[in-house]
Amino acid sequence: MLTNGENQPSAMEQMASLKENLVFGSLRPCNLSKCSKSQIKRYFEDTYDLDEYVFSALLDEKDYYHCPDRLRLPVIFYLCHTATFYVNKLLLAGMVKQRVNKHFEIMFETGVDEMSWDDTENYRMGGSYKWPALDELIRYRNQVRDMVLDCIERFPFDLPVTQESPWWSVFMGMDHERIHIETSSVLLRQLPVEMLKKPKNWKYAPLHAETPTGSNELIRVPQGPVEMGKPADFPSYGWDNEYGNTKIVVPEFYASKYLVTNKEFLQFVEDGGYARKELWTEEGWDWVTFKEAKHPLFWVCSGGCKSGCGSSLASHSHCTLQPSSTDSGACSMHYKYRAMYDILEMPWDWPVDINFHEAKAFCWWKGPDYRLPTESEHHRMRGDPQLSLDANCDPIYQEDFPANINLKFGSSSPVNMFPPTSMGFYDVYGNVWEWVEDDFNGLPGFKTHYLYDDFSSPCFDGKHTMILGGSWASTGDGASRFARYSFRRHFFQHAGFRYVHIHTPNATTPLSLCKADVFSLETGVQEKAISVQNVDQGVSCKSSTNTQFEYETEESLDANLQLQYGVAECYSEPLVKICEDACLKYKVDTSSAIVFGCGTGSTSFQLTRTFEEVIGVDYSGCFIEAATKLSRGETLSFTQGDGTKAVARLPPGVNVDRVKFKQLTWVPNEIEGHGLVLFEFAERLMEPKGWLSKLWECLVPGGLLVIATHKGCSPDRQTLQKWFSLKAEADIGPQNGVSVWQLLA
Repeated sequence: MLTNGENQPSAMEQMASLKENLVFGSLRPCNLSKCSKSQIKRYFEDTYDLDEYVFSALLDEKDYYHCPDRLRLPVIFYLCHTATFYVNKLLLAGMVKQRVNKHFEIMFETGVDEMSWDDTENYRMGGSYKWPALDELIRYRNQVRDMVLDCIERFPFDLPVTQESPWWSVFMGMDHERIHIETSSVLLRQLPVEMLKKPKNWKYAPLHAETPTGSNELIRVPQGPVEMGKPADFPSYGWDNEYGNTKIVVPEFYASKYLVTNKEFLQFVEDGGYARKELWTEEGWDWVTFKEAKHPLFWVCSGGCKSGCGSSLASHSHCTLQPSSTDSGACSMHYKYRAMYDILEMPWDWPVDINFHEAKAFCWWKGPDYRLPTESEHHRMRGDPQLSLDANCDPIYQEDFPANINLKFGSSSPVNMFPPTSMGFYDVYGNVWEWVEDDFNGLPGFKTHYLYDDFSSPCFDGKHTMILGGSWASTGDGASRFARYSFRRHFFQHAGFRYVHIHTPNATTPLSLCKADVFSLETGVQEKAISVQNVDQGVSCKSSTNTQFEYETEESLDANLQLQYGVAECYSEPLVKICEDACLKYKVDTSSAIVFGCGTGSTSFQLTRTFEEVIGVDYSGCFIEAATKLSRGETLSFTQGDGTKAVARLPPGVNVDRVKFKQLTWVPNEIEGHGLVLFEFAERLMEPKGWLSKLWECLVPGGLLVIATHKGCSPDRQTLQKWFSLKAEADIGPQNGVSVWQLLA
């Protein structure tokens, strides 16, 4: 545990002490049906200490401000981000009543957008951005530690802890931090090794297998059923995408018994795999050429290869080994291996760490009859005990579960070090995550959770591919049988793969691809190219369970334009009149207003007659684009419900210089200080409770919240009455209702 204050050692001295004294390893998570407050405290402190322990390897304070990856923020962000998350979620759940440091909770709330491998660097990555000193952040982390411990001590506690309990926010904070312990370890692994020193008790696995692995033979898995999805009342914390349920009969298939090792992948590298365009998908080849990749990221050679670091480290190369020679004297490429904090002799029996594109290229190189497993096939390979509500049916709750998981080691391990499953497969849990063919999507019955409405659903876009099974660094929910995670296909984690051989060419493949109309403000709706080679039949292309994507279509745009600008639909003008009258009656500050669910912008435009600044917010990119075009004076043609054409144009008397539009999937902490919040899209949200619980922070004292909904979709009064008093209700035409609320003193 770190402390900081007067007469205390510096942050770096305290980090050095932590590096020397903390015992390596991780506790198992709490059983939510019978845990005690003391167990929760212990698990929280284990989580918090472990996060700091990973960062303690940095040798100099200035190294916290480097970018290990050009698509990620400097290291310092991730040290503080996990602390701000506790404040945000405990506040949203009502377990605390005030913030610790609003400035930090804005600065460290959200990372960069990882939606494209060739994104320009975020403004916070450059050397000109002023990050706080490490001592300030350590003080902040300790303040948050004290806040959480105090909250655990004093807040009323009932068992079991369920998804409806305020205590869910505490477990959400801990599991979020454990996710970042793993992702931060990947980033530190990308820093120049000279900036790090392995913590005293950090333990790497043996470099070589005790017995030879032999060939990576294929094992037949007979046809059989799998059931996927976590029961809602299972006694452990889980993320929203794990819940729901589906049952599938998986046809017979053949899969490699081991994960692909560094030794096996070497054949692909030596055969020129990174230079052969025909082995890669179009997206994959774009990544190879952009990255100038010649071998896996964590292999180190003498070729001066491009590192992928960002900002001040952009010119750095990890590949600075001295060339070696073979016994015959001929020059050859010699590889070593970048572990967390050291460069090691190549552990040829460890699994290779690669991204999805590399895994797919390897499969194609092996032959047209090879592919990655699917999610349901991965479940078949596990041979899990029958699902029940007993926590022990989940490996993470089993003492000494035989797998390289939950920080048993601080690295990968030989692929045959731990025993196989009952189906004959090694490392289906732990060692490295496994890339599978499936797009990330919700299971049948998927629901978002109000405390983190946009954790999973924005990634149900057909561009995120699933990883399963956990890695050596996975703890908490990440090491669970229910864990379902995803990344963009160009991203790196401690992830590898195994392969499936197609014995029966026309066999049905239990594959789930995601169909989603995802709108980009730069390119519009992009068609998704199916990236699964060798699959002609049985592809299950399902609609995204993120229903908010349904509002990115031309039909939805037409409907919103008709609602806001159509002559027959009298909506926006009377709504704005209610807002203006209420603001006058309650003497509201008219400096600024914000409209959530602004759609195509009519109400936002009209509010500029009263307010000096108006912000229109919507998650729909096509709605925001339409509003932006109208603000430039363009007109928009749309089709009305009866098939006739109409034109949308700016309302009269508005001031477009006073309005701006933003596409957001959540309410960031920086949105504050408004006299009026107009909330227009309760019926379009997947989980409005979270938004309603957050809106009080957007207002000045005495500010007004006006909610417009379709009749039959009334707002959650129980949630609102925690922060607001109801002042008025009215109807707008036959279909819509309005309620006016004032922030409590």
